Amino acid sequence: MDPTTVERLRHVSVATLCTQLFKRGFRNVYLQGIGRLTRPSTGNLVGPAFTMRNIPAREDLDKLSAFDNPQHPQRKAIESVPPGHVLVLDCRGETRVASGGQILTTRLKVRGVAGLVSDGPVRDSGEIAKMDFPVYCAGGSAPLNLIQHHAIDLNVPIGCGGVAVYPDDVIVGDEEGVVVIPRKLADEIAADAVEQEKLEAFVLERIEAGAALPGTYPPNAETKAAYEVWRKQRGV
Repeated sequence: MDPTTVERLRHVSVATLCTQLFKRGFRNVYLQGIGRLTRPSTGNLVGPAFTMRNIPAREDLDKLSAFDNPQHPQRKAIESVPPGHVLVLDCRGETRVASGGQILTTRLKVRGVAGLVSDGPVRDSGEIAKMDFPVYCAGGSAPLNLIQHHAIDLNVPIGCGGVAVYPDDVIVGDEEGVVVIPRKLADEIAADAVEQEKLEAFVLERIEAGAALPGTYPPNAETKAAYEVWRKQRGV
């Protein structure tokens, strides 16, 4: 990804990005049913998606011995997601079991992965919550993944939180949640999001000073002219 785009996406809100995507006709881009578990020090989570898909477990296949195989898709995902990417897990919204735990999450962090997004819970959630590593999930759940999940595919199109996620889609997460941006649109959306937030900072000042919504939000020609003066005064 363009470093300028990454830096812009680290500092704009997911709400702003949802608006920019809506302007381009994308309505289903915000992952439902998940939240931020950790409070990392690096700003927004930003990175291309590396995906893993689960199907329902089957008792003759999904035993603890399955993890003895280093090619087990879950273990392989942890070891093969590229640094700087976000591991996105399709858990079908299943909340009865965990989709991973502290050891696997720590391995992701050590390997330089950008973050973890799952529409299922994690186990060891209390310890993971203390990590300086972006994790978005459906809360905590102690039972292991093998009870309900059979990891089957890596880096294929998946559904996560009711949203289609394709490999290399751009994932952005803030304190509100996670949005998925088609990779081809990331540069222009990041640039337009920065401009939107500058305008909204000006509008918010006017609203705080007592301005009424009509003509201010959305801004009419007079408000836009005043905004240009404000920008020059502030050098933004």
